[in-house]
Amino acid sequence: MTAMVPVAAKKDFVRWFLKRYKLKRRECVWILNYLLSHEQLLQNVHFTDEVHYCPRAMVISTINSESIPFRFYKGNLMTADAEKSFHDLRLHPDEKMYIQLNFPNSNACPHYASVREENPFLPAELQVSARDRKIAEKLLEESAASLSLDLLMKRVDEALDANDRERFLILSAMLNDMKITKD
Repeated sequence: MTAMVPVAAKKDFVRWFLKRYKLKRRECVWILNYLLSHEQLLQNVHFTDEVHYCPRAMVISTINSESIPFRFYKGNLMTADAEKSFHDLRLHPDEKMYIQLNFPNSNACPHYASVREENPFLPAELQVSARDRKIAEKLLEESAASLSLDLLMKRVDEALDANDRERFLILSAMLNDMKITKD
C-alpha cells in the first residue's frame, strides 16, 4: 500500500491542474473547486490511473483527451450526471472517493505522480507485478543502448565519408567505450 498523500499536496495539484486544463464538463470544475474548499473531503479523495472496481469513483476528462467527459460510479450504479456525484460528495464526506483524471501525458506528469495512488481494488491479475516492471525497465534500457550504439556507428560512418579525421577519432573512442561498458 502506498503512503497517504497529504491534503496540501492534493490542493496544490488540483490548483495546478485547473490552471492548465479545460475540462469537457463545466460541472467538473465546480466539483474540483468544491474539493479545494473542503479539506475533509479532500482527505478522502484518492487520485488513481484506473478507477474500475472502486466502490465510489469519478472519471474526469480534459477537452484534449480522447476519454469520456465524466462518469460517476457508486457500487453497481453508473451515471454521467455530475450533479448527482456532487450531491453524493456533500452527503457522504467521510467515504473514500477515487478520481481518475484523463489528460494528455498524465503518465509522464510529475505533478500528477506526486498525488497519484494505486487502486487498491484492482484485481491482482490486472496489476503489473514488480517482476514484470523490472523486465520492462531492462528491455527499455537495452533498447535505448542499442539505439545509441546504432546512432554512434552512423556518425562514425559519416565522419569517415566526410574525411573528418578528428571527429572520427573522437567518435571511435566513444564507440569503443560504449562497447567496453556493454561487455
